[in-house]
Amino acid sequence: MDPIFVVILIVLAILAVIDLIVGVTNDAVNFIGASLGTKVASKRTILLVASIGILVGVVTSNGMMEVARSGVFHPEMFSFNEVMMLLVGAMLADVILLNTFNLLGLPTSTTVSLIFELLGSAVAVTCYKVANDSGLSLADVGSFINSGKALAMISAILVSVVLSFAVGVVIMYFSRILFSFRYNKAMNRYGALWCGVALVGILYFAIFKGLKSSGLISAETMAMLNENMTAILFYFWIGFSVILFLLQRIKVDIMKITILSGTFALALAFAGNDLVNFIGVPMAGLDSYQLALDSGDMNMMMSGLAGPAKVNPWFLIAAGVVMVLTLFFSRTAMKVAETSLNLASQNDEDERFGSNAISRALVRFAVGASNLYERVMPKKLAAAIERQFIPISEEEREGKAYDNIRAIVNLSAAAMLICIGTSFKLPLSTTYVIFMVAMGSSLADRAWGRESAVYRISGVMVVISGWFMTAISAFVISFVIGIALMWGGWFALIVVILLCGYALCHSLIFKSKKSSEDKKSMIVAGDADTDVLYSCTKVVSETMERVSYIYNHMLVALFNENRKVLKEAVADSKEMYDEANVRKYEILSMLKKLEDSKVETGHYYVQVVDFLCEVSKALLHCTRPAYEHIDNNHRGFTEEQIHDLKQINDEVDAIFDKINEMLSRKDFTDLDEIMVMRDKLFGTIADKIKNQIKRLKTEDMSTRASMLYMNILNETKTMVLQSRNLLKSQAYFLNEIKSVN
Repeated sequence: MDPIFVVILIVLAILAVIDLIVGVTNDAVNFIGASLGTKVASKRTILLVASIGILVGVVTSNGMMEVARSGVFHPEMFSFNEVMMLLVGAMLADVILLNTFNLLGLPTSTTVSLIFELLGSAVAVTCYKVANDSGLSLADVGSFINSGKALAMISAILVSVVLSFAVGVVIMYFSRILFSFRYNKAMNRYGALWCGVALVGILYFAIFKGLKSSGLISAETMAMLNENMTAILFYFWIGFSVILFLLQRIKVDIMKITILSGTFALALAFAGNDLVNFIGVPMAGLDSYQLALDSGDMNMMMSGLAGPAKVNPWFLIAAGVVMVLTLFFSRTAMKVAETSLNLASQNDEDERFGSNAISRALVRFAVGASNLYERVMPKKLAAAIERQFIPISEEEREGKAYDNIRAIVNLSAAAMLICIGTSFKLPLSTTYVIFMVAMGSSLADRAWGRESAVYRISGVMVVISGWFMTAISAFVISFVIGIALMWGGWFALIVVILLCGYALCHSLIFKSKKSSEDKKSMIVAGDADTDVLYSCTKVVSETMERVSYIYNHMLVALFNENRKVLKEAVADSKEMYDEANVRKYEILSMLKKLEDSKVETGHYYVQVVDFLCEVSKALLHCTRPAYEHIDNNHRGFTEEQIHDLKQINDEVDAIFDKINEMLSRKDFTDLDEIMVMRDKLFGTIADKIKNQIKRLKTEDMSTRASMLYMNILNETKTMVLQSRNLLKSQAYFLNEIKSVN
């Protein structure tokens, strides 16, 4: 046995563990999102319920393993060597792709990535065979690919997107009409029957259908269940309804039970349906190795992979343990969860996405359709329906993204759809199904109001376009890696593994750096009254110090034509401007959290945040043109211009030093002195502008350098003006806090 195949097996095993970690990080939102969004239980309880579902689900996933063995390509057309290269190429591409999407905080489909990675890798190996076999041509590529089954899986995934959205809309609409947002009274009347339906659906699709292919239930038992399924489900519904009704009478929250049951079911469905995406390829590699080892022929064709998959249960259990540990200890999963919860939230969120022409057109169409609906609908019926959709206040929601009714709809509808697909051995994308059900229920629940609709629709479009990019990227990356492995052998394998390791290490460093930058950029973290009112001084002081530092280094680098330092100055000023914009867009949400006694200080806080944004903008308008000037190799400043700017810089430094001193001491008695220094600087700037105009008439000067010189003078004036305004507002802000306290 060539040692390269042993190395490939080891690599596949390592990649399986990494893929499990990365995959669960990406997919955790699929089964814990609803519970987190409703805060139905503590995070620890939610994760514990999901973990039990995962451990049960991994046992039911055995039948899905055939997808990785023969679902995309015909194994009998490939030799042992070719199959091993095909599989390791697909796994390397999978780790790179999923890790990239996790960094972006976007949910993507591990199922789609698996299918297209196997497809790209199989096409790459086939192309290599065609290139090295004169008896083959490109027309024969189709005979190596299981195009019929691959097309069926892809079609099922695409259909599930539309179907999931429609199911989410319909079920949520009628559920809200039945219960309204103030559902306690209606829930006491017939909530047990409604939750009973949800539990029966979860039981049927997540247990009976999920266990069908696991081998844990005999064929005779399964046949008996199928023959009497209607009666069995009816009896279970009656039984569940009676139990839930009795629990209601002793003040047990049956909605909590239903939501946690749905979380369990989705976790089970996720493990049963998606485990193949993480360990299916390594298991196929192990089976291939064993087949070749038993036959003693390293060049044998892999027709044995076309048979049923028999996975060692201990491998499945070990995979489940890794998934559970990842679920408990992964911090990145919450970033992916934020996207789905933000787009589905009933609250006024800080929208992550902007608008575009398509989203605006769709909203205008929806508004027109709504107006038409109001005209044709009987007024009494329309009024009765409208009453059911009157939302409760944000205080009553207690910060929850949505209520328990919507959570139950999301969980039960998604679990049914996923487990139907699993029962037919169609690897539906759990991400697509759950995300689109959540979006459909959000639309029906009127979470997308006039204020947020364009942004939410844009966000959905971004996520869906990301899904198409998943397919394209998965195919291209795996194709390139597959070609490299077939041509390069050992050398290519080592290079690709090193590149994959570098990408993972870089992502860990990037995530750590990004996390620290996010913390640094926020004025508020935690209690609004404490942090907004007192941390603001620290942020203002740090900002002014950074402005002074960047401005000074920008001028020195400009005089010396130092492109590298100017590029860093642009990056730093851009970062500071972005941070200021984040604070500006968070103003309203922060002000809502202030105590009534602190509200009078709010308008000073608004002024401080606004002036911070203006100061950083003026600085950016200095650094960016300066960098572009030197980057384009234009002529530098003359000695007279440099002399003038040095004088300006000295006066600016003196003003910023005085401002920082006052901020550090929180003593603003010398505020008028800043006014005097500012007026003196403005006089100096006016003189320098006059001198420049005179030089333009008497000397041969660079037009671009002169424009840059005038721009820096004007933006410096704006920056100092807004800095003084910032200091004044900060003084009023702190004085008002003291008076309130």
